[in-house]
Amino acid sequence: MKEFMNNIKAKAKQNPKTIVFPEGTEERILRAAEKIIQQGIAGVILIGDENEIKSKANELGVNIEYAKIINPNTFEKFDEYANAFFEMRKHKGITLEQAKETMSNLTYFGTMLVHMGEADGLVSGSTHSTADTVRPALQIIKTKEEFHKVSSFFFMLLEDKLLIFADCAIIIDPDVKTLAEIAIDTANNARKFGINPKVAMLSFSTKGSAKHAFVDKVIEATALVKEKMPDLIVDGEMQVDAALVPHICEKKCKDCDLKGDANVLIFPDLQSGNIAYKLVERLAKANAVGPILQGLNKPVNDLSRGCSVQDVIDVTAITVVEAQGA
Repeated sequence: MKEFMNNIKAKAKQNPKTIVFPEGTEERILRAAEKIIQQGIAGVILIGDENEIKSKANELGVNIEYAKIINPNTFEKFDEYANAFFEMRKHKGITLEQAKETMSNLTYFGTMLVHMGEADGLVSGSTHSTADTVRPALQIIKTKEEFHKVSSFFFMLLEDKLLIFADCAIIIDPDVKTLAEIAIDTANNARKFGINPKVAMLSFSTKGSAKHAFVDKVIEATALVKEKMPDLIVDGEMQVDAALVPHICEKKCKDCDLKGDANVLIFPDLQSGNIAYKLVERLAKANAVGPILQGLNKPVNDLSRGCSVQDVIDVTAITVVEAQGA
């Protein structure tokens, strides 16, 4: 499945976009930035004190000569950005002084760079929580539709198979409507990356083998997805073995359109999704690329705090391709 990421990187190189990294002094970000620039995947903006960033790069032996470095404290448009944020949030009671203080936060500032068109996307999270990446995006970039939830997915690259897992990082306990939205958004994103989605709505039950409110939620969400996307191959509720193994699918749900060949797995809640992706990553040696956020007006993507340099490069390439589509 290396071919999948190679194709993504090749597409990114065709029309590189500018990606901002708020964690400008972090070792993995600096090492990745060097490779991203060398490979022509993206233009790079590093946020932070220029002397600190260059000193850290020199210490690591990393060449960031062609990266742009922006320090919020000396940025010529800082007041313009603070005023813009104030106008966005004054209905929430924020003062101009508070807006200026918020713009000094590197992730908020980086997100405003994307909003104002100085950058095309943002990648963060190597040293911060998912909430630290998502909160500024919700306040500044906002969702594509009012009341639409931001969710996430992972590309799970196994040796001989590509799967998409959602949601494994954002929404703790989605209701029926939100679970359906996650499935629809993930299917649409799969198509954007050249994947024909075959969606399994997962549960501990397959076609009524168990009765519980948890199962009812998945059944209702599946019906809603089918109503909104009648052309989509989707089925549920179903156990993960029925979703992935043809002869088990045949035994448990003969009339299932998936035929045990699902490539998009929608988990009923965050804890099952998060546990599952980490198990597959660690025990099956899958390369988990993400979480990729979905539902925002412009691409902002989160990194796992345990990410590698290669993870940063991969997520950046995906962010560039998303920006190309935007």
